[in-house]
Amino acid sequence: MYEIFVSAFVALFVIIDPIGIAPVFAALTHGSPAKHQRLMAFKGVFIGTLILMFFAFMGKPFLGALGISLDALRIAGGLMLFIIALEMVFEKRTARKQEAAEKLDEYFEDISVFPIALPMLAGPGAITAIMLAVADAGSDTTAQLAVTAALGVVMLISLVVFLAAGPVMKLLGPTVKAVLTRLLGVILAALATQFVLDGLRNSFTG
Repeated sequence: MYEIFVSAFVALFVIIDPIGIAPVFAALTHGSPAKHQRLMAFKGVFIGTLILMFFAFMGKPFLGALGISLDALRIAGGLMLFIIALEMVFEKRTARKQEAAEKLDEYFEDISVFPIALPMLAGPGAITAIMLAVADAGSDTTAQLAVTAALGVVMLISLVVFLAAGPVMKLLGPTVKAVLTRLLGVILAALATQFVLDGLRNSFTG
């Protein structure tokens, strides 16, 4: 059981990479109050966990019934993330949030479902990893519990890192935050492009 837990934990932690996506979370919630940032962190992690749990035990028959491959999910997720990345690089997200705030004083964008839960936490890689881990566990309930526990620990780490990301961003000056937001946008665009390239390569090579 211990070996199964460690194997699933390492795979999920490396693929989800909570430390790597925490700055993106901070950039996406920049300008919103601390209460809203905490809400987005809790909701995003909760929804991401539910999505991964669903795919862990129901993913294969669900995707098969719809005729959707994981590579199609990679391409779709990559395209959507690329749009978000462009908005970060050209400051379109900030302008849109300010415009919306003028119309509704307490408007703050809900990013918990997209892009935090899906595809950043519960992306194609994480979905594949959790499905394979549960498949390897077979009908062994203890092994399945070990995989589930590994997912829970990774998501708990993600939540802690997200909650710490906001205060860290506040310590930075506006110039540093603007540069960091654009830099993260470029990195996110590269990640999105890699999603699409991986999906296309796997689709054509079988």
